[in-house]
Amino acid sequence: MNSKPLTALPPELLTAADYERLAPQFMEATTLAWINGGSGEEVTLRDNLAAFARHRIMPRLLRDCGGGSTALSLLGRPFHHPLLLAPVAFQQLAHPDGELATAQAAAATDTGLVLSTLSSVTLEAVAAETTAEKWFQLYFQPDRNATADLVRRAEAAGYTALMVTLDTPVQPVSQRALRAGFAMPTGIRAANLAGYAAPPRRTLTTGDSLLFQGMMADAPGWKDLEWLLAFTRLPVLVKGVSHPDDAVRLQALGAAGLAVSNHGGRALDGMPAALDLLPAIRQAVGADYPLLLDGGIRSGRDAFIALALGANAVMVGRPQLHALAVAGALGVAHLMRLLREELELCMALAGCATVYSIGREVLWTQR
Repeated sequence: MNSKPLTALPPELLTAADYERLAPQFMEATTLAWINGGSGEEVTLRDNLAAFARHRIMPRLLRDCGGGSTALSLLGRPFHHPLLLAPVAFQQLAHPDGELATAQAAAATDTGLVLSTLSSVTLEAVAAETTAEKWFQLYFQPDRNATADLVRRAEAAGYTALMVTLDTPVQPVSQRALRAGFAMPTGIRAANLAGYAAPPRRTLTTGDSLLFQGMMADAPGWKDLEWLLAFTRLPVLVKGVSHPDDAVRLQALGAAGLAVSNHGGRALDGMPAALDLLPAIRQAVGADYPLLLDGGIRSGRDAFIALALGANAVMVGRPQLHALAVAGALGVAHLMRLLREELELCMALAGCATVYSIGREVLWTQR
């Protein structure tokens, strides 16, 4: 880490892009490569950002927005705004306080928080830092007893929903991180998994695939999701949905909602941008089913476009780590305030007094 995190914010910090620009001063280059990088040749990572640039917003005149609000309801619970902090792993890479600082920022800005299974701080410690809505992101563990214990811990700690990630049964490598020589620093670990036995090493025979007979042997299937839905008392959302047929099946199975996502460009490289996948999935599941968008959100304008194309809320990933590195909890809180103000500005000038009035008609398409 090149500099200590700021304790006061300079006036030139005006956007998420400003935090990204300053982040190299506060993080090692190898760490930044791991955070900012995507899988493969980063085709999908670039497309996630480019997708938003293809859309324009139509302003409207003389609309009454005097009583406007960003408030909404998700899973029957109130949220002050539709900007959630995405489940990003190992946040102590960006700041010594890691997820504790992010939770403090969530509390200060009434921001919903989704905590990663791979948090560098325990889920119990994070829960104690915020009174805002908090969900726990779950990775199925090879040992079902470990998965069950994680779920019970999340229930006991006050998390109000589970978000199970299903799009990365195998985690593709980041070529950018490999080229930079990134290695997880000593002392940073998946705190929630401490104490669980490591899965037994599989013995492969001649002709076996390291991927298929090795890594994929413990990948979850539909039966695992059915077990989870029956096991927990919490609503379960599924993250990593990209195909409408999967969305319909998950909805029918009882998933409480879906997060349209390509893992921020860190899953299958070459798949479409998350924003481009959103309209077809909204059409498949109907108007009233909870949908979140994850991938490429860098501004309140981006959030507005995602809502117009069918999302109920969005998740903010990499920008929270940039802000965390630059100024800790203060930086993340400031970032979320900036994003919310940008969203409110778009709503006001487009004549949308509430998030429920943001529809496809507010977007302009060149013909």
